[in-house]
Amino acid sequence: MSLPLNMSLYESAVFGALDLSNRVVMAPLTRTRAAEDGVPNDVMVEYYRQRAGVGLIVTEGTWPVVAGKSYPGQPGIETDEQIAGWRRVADAVHAEGGTIVMQLMHGGRVSHPEISGVDLVVGPSAIASPGQGRTVTGEKVDLPVPHALTTAEVAETVAQFVQAARNAIAAGMDGVEVHGANSYLVHQFLSPESNVRDDVYGGSPENRARFGIEVTRAVAEAVGAERTGIRLSPQHQIPGVLESDDADARATYTALAEGLAPLGLAFVDILHADPKSDIVQHIRHAAGAPTILNSGFGVVTTREEAEELVLEGWADAVAVGRPVIANPDLPTRWEQRAELNEPRPEYFYTGGAEGYTDYPSLADVRSER
Repeated sequence: MSLPLNMSLYESAVFGALDLSNRVVMAPLTRTRAAEDGVPNDVMVEYYRQRAGVGLIVTEGTWPVVAGKSYPGQPGIETDEQIAGWRRVADAVHAEGGTIVMQLMHGGRVSHPEISGVDLVVGPSAIASPGQGRTVTGEKVDLPVPHALTTAEVAETVAQFVQAARNAIAAGMDGVEVHGANSYLVHQFLSPESNVRDDVYGGSPENRARFGIEVTRAVAEAVGAERTGIRLSPQHQIPGVLESDDADARATYTALAEGLAPLGLAFVDILHADPKSDIVQHIRHAAGAPTILNSGFGVVTTREEAEELVLEGWADAVAVGRPVIANPDLPTRWEQRAELNEPRPEYFYTGGAEGYTDYPSLADVRSER
């Protein structure tokens, strides 16, 4: 689905059941501020409330089961306490007129027993993720060789995503986004480097796309396709999930997009350094859903780029990371061509309010002059 040309970044939109006041989307941003038990706290409530003026908030990656937890301070959506904590977030955003969806993120092999607190680390194949994880004490640990999910366990994992989606809606979220990007479980199934299975979930591009399709379909059936989206990062080339073969990557993401197309999803959210590239636009049109594009992973999306992507019809909305961290009222600042706060990366993952909820709004800045 493509919108007409000459749409403005600052115009409203409707993605399925989601009403966007503008087309600036808050990208899912890991900030590691949750309590040790994965329950959202007061500072998280304020953080999301402050940013309710973006057209759509996509929450940080939230684990559906504790075995899928990848980082200390990462929130979950498994327990009653976590549901209640997220309900406070959703209520605060809605009180400010905002729209918010929860990103459901199973880290798969990007985990460790000293991070999740459980012995089981899973993946599509018994191949360890390169690199290290960081425990609650700050110690760096090598990520273990995961248990390769059996076919029956794959079905159980799909059911875990479904229950998490239901929990998110019970918490008052407007919808959910399946995390199929950035080297986590769904992405691990997509890549021929991390997935060397020889059953129906491995081998061919169509088989490697199967898990992502099954998860998204099951979630859509549970909470409504009009409230369901998916995030993808084709050929992001994160070590361990390389998608270096152009033909294979295109075939894999074609199979995925064509499998998603009949669902009538609320949106597809694509992260890629070149949003105008052939593979991105191919996925966009094959999936047949409103498309959110995000050009940066460590690269800052500028106002000029975001406006152009929507105005010229490359995207239906644009997801933004660091500028939204530093500027809670980013759409207002961009539309008014106002000055921006600078992000403070040293506080991105430190916990607490500093560098999290203490960025001033434009009104605050101007009142101090």
